[in-house]
Amino acid sequence: MTYESAGPLDAAQLTANLAPTLNLLRTVAAEGHLTRAADRLGIPQPTVSRTLARLADRLGTEIVTRDGRGVRLTRAGAQLAAAADDAYRELADRCREVVEELDPDRGTVALGFQHTMGGALVPELIRGFRAEHPGVRFRLVQGARDDLLTGARDGRLDLCLVSPMPSGPDWESAAVTRDELVAVVFTGHRLADRDSLRLAELAGEDFALLRSGYGLRRIVTELADAAGVSLRAVWEGEEVDTVRGLVAAGLGVTVLPRALGGTMAGTVEISLNPAAHRTVGIAWPAHRTPPPAVHAFRDHAAARR
Repeated sequence: MTYESAGPLDAAQLTANLAPTLNLLRTVAAEGHLTRAADRLGIPQPTVSRTLARLADRLGTEIVTRDGRGVRLTRAGAQLAAAADDAYRELADRCREVVEELDPDRGTVALGFQHTMGGALVPELIRGFRAEHPGVRFRLVQGARDDLLTGARDGRLDLCLVSPMPSGPDWESAAVTRDELVAVVFTGHRLADRDSLRLAELAGEDFALLRSGYGLRRIVTELADAAGVSLRAVWEGEEVDTVRGLVAAGLGVTVLPRALGGTMAGTVEISLNPAAHRTVGIAWPAHRTPPPAVHAFRDHAAARR
């Protein structure tokens, strides 16, 4: 089905179109005169009279009564008008939200991202996007990869920055960036002076890792399986800084994206041989049509690479 736009949406007009009877009753109450109410609404005066008559028939009581040259609401009409005012204000608020969602320069983007992406990637993407769309707001949710994808599937999130990217017919995604993965050991570790190492050389070590359900944990597990290394996950955390801190304390080793802005004190980062990377992508449920602001941010993120 094809829809033709009649021009930019206006929240007040949309509200009035959705609730004509509520708006008519409020206007009659405000004007105290059927003709003036009709003029304000832009409809014939007989239409106002017929609408009020139909409402009175449904209720079994009069809605308006004559008052000199004008009209006033009966007690029942006044009660309905008060209720209409409350309902109309609530409807107007919701219509305003809908109009903003349909405007690429306003609207709200519900963005989920893994913990390792909050320090630099997410702020960079939002800063660049808001330079072109300063009115768009963001609702940010940080969490584990699997939890974020569940939130997007359920409609609580519009987009997710995750790694690895989901596959299958239920998802669409686009690569955003590619991070190098490195071994992280404490400064007194037997391999701390190496420029590179094979992951197999860490066999038998205690590992500090992100907990199950986190994308990075899945990637490291797959790398270890390919290298024939059985991960001994002695420590599990939910924050990368916590994992780095455990390594700095000499409590284990790990594999993480190379730290931005320098390594944490007490740790050494060593390149892997062969080199290992993770691809970070933006993902969304397939066959879901996003609001313009979400679509615009999705294109902006995908263009970064």
